[in-house]
Amino acid sequence: MATRPTWQGYLRLSLVSCPVALYTATSRSGEVHFNMLSKKTNNRIRMIPTDPEDGPIDRADIVKGYEIEKGHYVVITDEEIKNVRLETTRTLDIERFVDDADIDRLYWNDPYFLAPDGDMAVEAFTVIREAMKKAGKVALGRLVMHQRERLMALEPRDKGILAYTIRNKREVRQADEIFEHIKSAKPPAQMVDIAAKIIDQLEGPFDPSQFNDRYEDALRALIKEKEKGHTIKAPEEPKEAEVIDLMEALKRSLGQSGGERRKTASARAGAKKPAAKRTPAKKRA
Repeated sequence: MATRPTWQGYLRLSLVSCPVALYTATSRSGEVHFNMLSKKTNNRIRMIPTDPEDGPIDRADIVKGYEIEKGHYVVITDEEIKNVRLETTRTLDIERFVDDADIDRLYWNDPYFLAPDGDMAVEAFTVIREAMKKAGKVALGRLVMHQRERLMALEPRDKGILAYTIRNKREVRQADEIFEHIKSAKPPAQMVDIAAKIIDQLEGPFDPSQFNDRYEDALRALIKEKEKGHTIKAPEEPKEAEVIDLMEALKRSLGQSGGERRKTASARAGAKKPAAKRTPAKKRA
């Protein structure tokens, strides 16, 4: 493969093991990224490590430190970090099989592709993959990646295995922190029924090609216009949402198909200002 693996080691199911490589399943290469430039010269800015007392320092003189209290650090060397060895540094050992429904969506994280590392590994890898497919379960195992031990969820995908990092409990906030402030209220059954019918109208298969990042598209359009030397005018501020009758809005929505709603929204946006000058939607974090 042309892509460099993120992690290399061994996949092990009981006494069966084989060398494998883990590859990132997503890419950010298509995103628009900006560099920091000097306003005066347009030269790219260099970030120079600086000690607040001694001024600029060489990167060779930088060490890692953990702050145990304000302004007080414990210095840890790279050699000491390397000496913290776990078996999972080189082995992805399958420990348990679970139903995917048992893993809360909050815990699913980044996707990876797991593949055999070399021709000699294919047979054992295939045996493990097919056994997982027959069981119909998600395999759980741990590995050390980027100096962190990560729980991995594995499932067969085509000729390989799809792997997801699973967040640990300390990384996941409790929903009550946010949801407990929502007042308890029971909406009118008629409104819920109408909203359910609107959902039925919008039902359809998931096609990722229909959900491109409109903010990225707007940024690229802006860059092209600036490259041509065009002056870009600031868009109008969006108006605050009008206070409307909820039941009336539901009934009007029910009278439109999903396509008609999209056409109406596009027509309204076009009537306000040219498409190239539309206010870009806020990018999702």
